[in-house]
Amino acid sequence: MKRKDFLEKGLFAGIAGTLMPGLIGSNEVKAKSTYDKLKEQVGFNHIPNKEIKEMNTVLHKANSRGHANHGWLDTNHSFSFANYYNPERMNFGVLRVLNDDRIAAGTGFGTHPHDNMEIISIPLEGALEHKDSMGNTAVIKEGEVQVMSAGTGIMHSEYNKNKDQEAKFLQIWLFPRQKGVEPRYDQISIRDVEKENDWYQILSPSKDDQGVWIHQDAWFHMGRFKSGKSADYKLKKEGNGMYLFVLEGEVKVGDQLLGERDGYGIWDADGFNVEASKDSRLLLMEVPMRL
Repeated sequence: MKRKDFLEKGLFAGIAGTLMPGLIGSNEVKAKSTYDKLKEQVGFNHIPNKEIKEMNTVLHKANSRGHANHGWLDTNHSFSFANYYNPERMNFGVLRVLNDDRIAAGTGFGTHPHDNMEIISIPLEGALEHKDSMGNTAVIKEGEVQVMSAGTGIMHSEYNKNKDQEAKFLQIWLFPRQKGVEPRYDQISIRDVEKENDWYQILSPSKDDQGVWIHQDAWFHMGRFKSGKSADYKLKKEGNGMYLFVLEGEVKVGDQLLGERDGYGIWDADGFNVEASKDSRLLLMEVPMRL
């Protein structure tokens, strides 16, 4: 897709809610689904080659991300989103959106639609108030994780609960394994599963497993590592890729040094080892590489 088409079509009706909260017309909602719009825009540069047996990687430095400051929202996009378009940064397998958002006190995203997306929110500071068309009203805070399976369609809003404190959170979207599922919402505390100097799971495909669950063969882990500590990660499902995002600190994966907010994608590999050069906090997303 060319940049002109990308900007003219927009990602989805909900982006209007990002830029102009609450100003979403019914015609925009019906025009084309979230899934279809985002599916049109995915790239082919991060698809595994079955003939290649050696590990492949892609590095996304923090300062290479797309950036937008709307006053109430200051955001960085690891992948193309809204007015940020980069044909080499459309997706990593089914991982389509990784937004690093800062929301000013007392503001937020007005009511807007989604469908057929698995949407994960991870608060990093402050608190967000969530409301949706399924009747859920909740506040999510640092130390918790929220998931929405948009499925056949939902409307929701997300606001900074505090009037005197900025809220920071990661907004992550994955293409689902199947379309048209019944919408669902969940949030949990992950404080009781936190570990030091090791990975701890916060998301999986199974409702009986640790963390929240989604309609996709994906596993998310977080980890806090003291300087000098290291840990291995072993792939859960053959053919998946792994995307490491450094929330704080500095780590090495092989010879690659990664700093705060750097992203590092790995595929055609069974796993990897990470070593902390400084006290660090990490998010690891294992996802299917084929849509």
